[in-house]
Amino acid sequence: MCGIVGCHHVPDAKAFKPTALKMAKQCRHRGPDWSGSYLANNTILVHERLSIVGVDSGAQPLTNEDESIALAVNGEIYNHRLVRKGLKTPYHFKTHSDCEVIIPLYMEFDTGAPKHLDGMFSFVLYDKKQDRTIAARDPIGVTSFYMGWSSKMPEARFFASELKSLHSVCDKIISFPPGHVYDSKTDKTTRYFEPSWWDPTNVPTTPVDYKLIRRTFEKSVRKRLMAEVPYGVLLSGGLDSSLVASIAQRETLRLKAAALKQLSSGETKAEENEDAGEGLVGIDDENKLSTLTYLPQLNSFSIGLPGSPDTKAAIEVAKFLGTKHHDMTFTIEDGLNALSDVIYHLESYDVTTIRASTPMFLLSRKIKAMGVKMVLSGEGSDEIFGGYLYFHAAPDKEAFHAETVRRVKNLHLSDCLRANKSTSAWGLEARVPFLDKEFLEVAMNIDPKEKMITKDRIEKYILRKAFDTSDEPEEKPYLPDHILYRQKEQFSDGVGYGWIDALKDNAELHVTDEMMKNPKPEWGNDIPDTKEAYWYRLMFDEHFPPYCAETVSRWTPTWSKQTDPSGRSNLGLLLLKGR
Repeated sequence: MCGIVGCHHVPDAKAFKPTALKMAKQCRHRGPDWSGSYLANNTILVHERLSIVGVDSGAQPLTNEDESIALAVNGEIYNHRLVRKGLKTPYHFKTHSDCEVIIPLYMEFDTGAPKHLDGMFSFVLYDKKQDRTIAARDPIGVTSFYMGWSSKMPEARFFASELKSLHSVCDKIISFPPGHVYDSKTDKTTRYFEPSWWDPTNVPTTPVDYKLIRRTFEKSVRKRLMAEVPYGVLLSGGLDSSLVASIAQRETLRLKAAALKQLSSGETKAEENEDAGEGLVGIDDENKLSTLTYLPQLNSFSIGLPGSPDTKAAIEVAKFLGTKHHDMTFTIEDGLNALSDVIYHLESYDVTTIRASTPMFLLSRKIKAMGVKMVLSGEGSDEIFGGYLYFHAAPDKEAFHAETVRRVKNLHLSDCLRANKSTSAWGLEARVPFLDKEFLEVAMNIDPKEKMITKDRIEKYILRKAFDTSDEPEEKPYLPDHILYRQKEQFSDGVGYGWIDALKDNAELHVTDEMMKNPKPEWGNDIPDTKEAYWYRLMFDEHFPPYCAETVSRWTPTWSKQTDPSGRSNLGLLLLKGR
């Protein structure tokens, strides 16, 4: 992940530039490798870089040949090679950056440029000739992005990767809507992402095609291995992360074999695979390994309290796959000590997000310390396939489908936010294969009856079945059967059941009954309903002014009266009902 800040129509850009640089500094943790800025007319772009692709030449802001167009991007464009080949008008590329293709796409398609991108991204582009700013966010909101206004500068518009970069200047901030593009010419934000599944009332009837699910998801994982740096996978031992790890390991071994063959033959051209992204190994003119290339190896990472359910499963999966596994433990004290920092980086006080983010935050710090800069993660599967335990209570397939659509649309407020900010807090990038546009088009158009949980079908059955090769003797198993069909653990439960209990116990020490009866007036109607939620809100208020709460959404299960959103609580409710 990188960090970006854009300031458009500020009254005196030169005088405001030191402030813009301070704003960007607030998200420098996202991009510790380099800082860059661009100023023209009344607009400033600032970029804090984390180098993953185009390491040697991808410093930003990027500009076209006459520097009349400038671009600051956070993210990765997986189809950049295809875009380069498909441009109608020849364009002189200055760098090997995957993000530079946004400039010629803007020149050809104007605000339609984001439609042609396959990736995760937030960007601000400035067109000097038109004195025009364009900003956009990826379809699901994998990358974080905010837009702000200042009553002291009513004509100005501000953009940033994180809330903390804006609140010192802006008195109104929103989470920039995913799948949308802003145009300063109209001062309007419009939706460009229009998939076939967007309308929740349009219930699909397409029967499940298991091999299509498998094929499109494998392709999604492959393209996310586009990197010129060591990478890994977050492995909890659950279905989603284990499938990602399995496919990533297969592709990594294939790439390594191809690289070794290439080295032995003395070829000088790196492999180009439009699904997998970059060729990972190349030979320079002196027949030596290029300084930017390496033999790929898949690192896998897990974290939990000592003896946690996920840790045991992750170690078993890693051994089965043959990844280089790193099993990390944390103590309850470690987690409690990190809570304030976690909330500062998350920019949220949502209970579920904080519970799950804290171990991920601690793990990310250790991963970055090992020199790994990119990891794959399994977010999105539960929303797509109805994997949360409360989906047991869906009354019919129409309601089930509507809930999956709602959850996918809101991922930028919960799981995507957690994955993005827990990792980027330490300059680590997380990529999420389940939220690939092509895979979503397949998975969200399956008849929801196929996804529903029954006495004979565990949650996410069709995803499990798609990778069950027991009836294909020639196909190597993706996972052991008992892992493939392992029942879901919510991440905050799976790291160790003592974690949630400790959070509740400590909240009791910090929040009294009297405080619960007298919440802060500035909270309005957004009143915490538990002491744990109240505690987190207090910590949020230590970092951010009250109006920033408008960017926060609480994660709550549908069809459940539980005030505690944990999977354990919902499982208990289901057991009481005999489901």
